[in-house]
Amino acid sequence: MRDYLKFLYRVWRLSFQGSWKFYVWMTLCSVVSLIGLNAYAKQFVDGLSTTGLVDQVAWGAYIANFTFLVGLAAAAVMLVIPAYIYRDEKMHEVVLFGEMMAIAVIVMCLLFVTVDLGHPERFLHMIPPFGKLNWPGSILSWDVIVLNGYLLLNLHIVGYLMYTKYMGRKPTRMFYVPFVFIAIIWAISIHTVTAFLYVGLPGRPFWNHAIVAPRFLASAFTAGPALLIITFQFIRKFLHYHIGDEPIFTLRKIVVVSMIINVFLLACELFAEFYSDTYHVAAAKYLYFGLHGHSALVPWIWTAVGLNFVGLVLLISPLSLRLPWLNLACALAFVGIWIEKGMGLIVPGFVPTPLGQVVEYAPTLNETLVCFGIWGFGALVYSWMLRVAVLILRGTLKAPANEPVFPPSTTILQIKQAP
Repeated sequence: MRDYLKFLYRVWRLSFQGSWKFYVWMTLCSVVSLIGLNAYAKQFVDGLSTTGLVDQVAWGAYIANFTFLVGLAAAAVMLVIPAYIYRDEKMHEVVLFGEMMAIAVIVMCLLFVTVDLGHPERFLHMIPPFGKLNWPGSILSWDVIVLNGYLLLNLHIVGYLMYTKYMGRKPTRMFYVPFVFIAIIWAISIHTVTAFLYVGLPGRPFWNHAIVAPRFLASAFTAGPALLIITFQFIRKFLHYHIGDEPIFTLRKIVVVSMIINVFLLACELFAEFYSDTYHVAAAKYLYFGLHGHSALVPWIWTAVGLNFVGLVLLISPLSLRLPWLNLACALAFVGIWIEKGMGLIVPGFVPTPLGQVVEYAPTLNETLVCFGIWGFGALVYSWMLRVAVLILRGTLKAPANEPVFPPSTTILQIKQAP
């Protein structure tokens, strides 16, 4: 216990030490987080009237970001599978970075849900004995369990491996390997359950498709590894930790396959929507072409389609074998999927209403600042974890060597003869 407390103390001290670039970046993330916190304080006082949400459109930018980020958290499994199932030693070198990203992203997910509630104490309605979880009947209760469970799994895996590395001990496999395999299944479940939150609403035909869950997973396994590809290059450039090209190009293969599946499933959904041309296609018409003179989301979705298409072309072309082009393709795919799974998924589910009313939604400045604040806090948490992890993995931060302690009566000769 004493060694563990000393480990936490040294980690805390090193959190405030680094180069000027480290200070600039962490200061920037902190400022953005505080601006978002100030915006949330205004929302806490005045209520959700500070957002663009209305009775007809009850979910907006907060839930859009939440949905996208759940996919990023699930994408950590794309590092775990090659490392632990296919025993790719090169992926073992970077798998912890993916697990740490999952931790930061799940924290962001929980924050987005909190700000969407308006008042965080409303969580008590789901926590016994203050409230009732309504498990297993409520899909929302399943989502609460899988998100928090996934966070705890990753905290245990990362914390245990970092601590054993710090102590210079070989980790005991039974203390982390079973949790790794549980996390693989759990990662798929968090995005599947999130998809079921939408699919299970029969009054919202835009979401009421069995293909939503597979699309969620395909897009998640595209955007998450795409972000990791770019992140790995930042780690080796600014943190001076060696990451070879092999993990990056292994992730490239995953991104290519996932992106192809994602675009194919999108085409299938568009065919099912527009070929039948029933009343239920109204939401899709509003999203892609506008409805009754309302077309606020049309530029968003066509931008997403364009970015996804260009990103796919770059990924399947030989150009993506070079890092600058691969980075561009990953950035395009990441932004395209963020729009498609965010504003392009959440808002059209409410437009038009079941009574045929068209009410458009746009996030307010205060709402946007809260979103930026949560993204800034997530970047702050992940950067801090990377900083500490690199120091431990490099051996810069490690437990002091145990010096031999001799009783007072020990002679100089006995000390020299001691092993």
